[in-house]
Amino acid sequence: MFQKLFRRVSANIAPRDFSGPEGQRVYAVGDIHGRLDLLEDLLAQIADDIAHHPVETIGLVFLGDLIDRGADSAGVIERLRTLQHFPAKALFLLGNHEEILLRVLAGEPGLAYDWLGFGGDACAESYGVSPSALTGMSEAQIAEVLTAAIPPEHVTFLKTFGDTFRFGDYLFVHAGIRPGVPIEAQQPRDLRWIRAPFLTDANDHGFLVVHGHTISDGVERRANRIGIDTGAYRTDVLTAIVVEQSMIRFLQTS
Repeated sequence: MFQKLFRRVSANIAPRDFSGPEGQRVYAVGDIHGRLDLLEDLLAQIADDIAHHPVETIGLVFLGDLIDRGADSAGVIERLRTLQHFPAKALFLLGNHEEILLRVLAGEPGLAYDWLGFGGDACAESYGVSPSALTGMSEAQIAEVLTAAIPPEHVTFLKTFGDTFRFGDYLFVHAGIRPGVPIEAQQPRDLRWIRAPFLTDANDHGFLVVHGHTISDGVERRANRIGIDTGAYRTDVLTAIVVEQSMIRFLQTS
């Protein structure tokens, strides 16, 4: 059921009353950024919540930015890549940090040093690569060293991630959407990178957008969007939103 709704860019239906499908629930997890400790805590909370409140169909959506900044990007990827026997169907959206890593590994010029500067250094170190050694290399050498260090199954896993997930009247996405553009015409760069004008737009999108990417001091609730990036890598607060029909609630670490 969930797999049918999961795609790179999903269809726009534009309802007005926000509700998830009957008999189904979704947990969506914000930006983890290498914090395996917080991920384990939140997964335990979600599993406990499911045990105490069972429902017929349950999805678990990760909104992207699993890597960089925190201490254990490699551990986070391995944990989620091998997530088995969990009482929910796991789906993954591509964040801008995963996108940049994949582009660096592909040898795209002009990216490697920027990636190291906004959290990629911690990711490299989690795979046993010295960030200081990388800064003295060419971009081609950086790509070669990282390719040798990062297990190919991790790269393959990241390449399976989608861009949006539609759940009734809710749209889950990493960064946001370009206001006024139909969902089927949204560009991956906006879905993974946008801030303004999405964050400042007050118009009804026809669905409620649930997103990460932009850190807020606590969950940010607006009439047309909910932001759940609570800066876990520096605040110790990793957030999951729980959506079931017209009910919304939250689970958090710390």
